[in-house]
Amino acid sequence: MADWLKTIGDFFDHLVSSYSPEATQINHIFIAFLAVAGLVFLLVLGLSVISAIRFRSSKRPDEPKQIFGSNKLEIFWTTASFIAVAVFFVISVRSMEAINAPADKDRKADIVVVGHQWWWEMRYPEYGFTTANELHIPANKKLLMRMESADVIHDWWVPSLGRKIDLIPGRSNYRWIQADTAGTYEGTCSEYCGAQHAWMRIRVIAQTQDKYNQWVKAHQEIPPIPKDSLAREGAKLFQSKTCSNCHTIRGTAAAKRVGPDLTHLQSRETLLSGMFKNTQKNLRRWLKNPQKVKEGAHMPNFNLSDQELNALVAYLEELK
Repeated sequence: MADWLKTIGDFFDHLVSSYSPEATQINHIFIAFLAVAGLVFLLVLGLSVISAIRFRSSKRPDEPKQIFGSNKLEIFWTTASFIAVAVFFVISVRSMEAINAPADKDRKADIVVVGHQWWWEMRYPEYGFTTANELHIPANKKLLMRMESADVIHDWWVPSLGRKIDLIPGRSNYRWIQADTAGTYEGTCSEYCGAQHAWMRIRVIAQTQDKYNQWVKAHQEIPPIPKDSLAREGAKLFQSKTCSNCHTIRGTAAAKRVGPDLTHLQSRETLLSGMFKNTQKNLRRWLKNPQKVKEGAHMPNFNLSDQELNALVAYLEELK
């Protein structure tokens, strides 16, 4: 019983939790709607119970008096409904203005997010590097994001950090992002975009400014040449197996954006847009047969031998 109560409590806690100014604005509207809807529900329920008791057939065997309309009642509920709609209209417009506050025309995006089937590309133009699926931001700082799509319509949604926004092919949309406190915030693509739509997850990791600066510095560095012979073999395979035709690893000839940037793959907590934890076992499973793991993904099956698989995994494990 206690577990069920805790689960219900956690549900309502997440329902109204907000960790950004945008999410707070949205939650205020939601709570106001919920309160008014609750009052209307209680009013209707109360009147129904009173009517059922007061006018039950055992107390009034004869046919009740037929009443056709009431001008006072109709004026009351029409006026009350109009006032409620007008109030919510004003609240909604004010919230929309706060959430969609325009940026200065000369302001460049701090982060560029590109939706792919089925993963997220995150570029940091100011710092000159790209990562995937896990967005790092400094806590309590307002950043401008430019949202684009490489293929079909996607939709970025991290509920605790505010509004949804569409990523549309051939068009750039903009939105602000801010996390009031450090932590990890989960989200997902909320526009159906194909077979693996459900596994297009988002992780926004808000860090203190010092930790964020450390993360940025680490991602600006180019991974060293592997010292281990097996990893060096894997680096050669990465080029010969045409992995470099889709992926980027800075400091090498691989410089494509068809698939995720792998320069600092081992710094990520998850693989495949949050499908698995980033472990050697899961990485091997993915490379051995990508279509079995994530059917429909654009990663082909290279039919790697055990030796080739060991070498590639050893190399990718070096990308920290």
